[in-house]
Amino acid sequence: MSELTFCELKEKEVINIVDGKKLGRMLDISFTTSGHVVGFVVPGDRKFFKNITGAESIFVPWKCVVKIGEDAILVELNGEIVPRDVC
Repeated sequence: MSELTFCELKEKEVINIVDGKKLGRMLDISFTTSGHVVGFVVPGDRKFFKNITGAESIFVPWKCVVKIGEDAILVELNGEIVPRDVC
């Protein structure tokens, strides 16, 4: 799989391989002005993350993407959770 559209990506479940939690499906993608992907936004575990960050959605840096498979996007978040309102 070398090229994917946003529509294809947003259908995949995002899973953190550190704890096995499902973070939800991609809501939005963040780009630089030159078109490089910086990361994306997922809803996350709303109850858990809202208590920590005060935000309902979280930002996943592109460097944390481990694998994009047919059904899921595996990410490795080791306490690197960034509230969406910061990005």
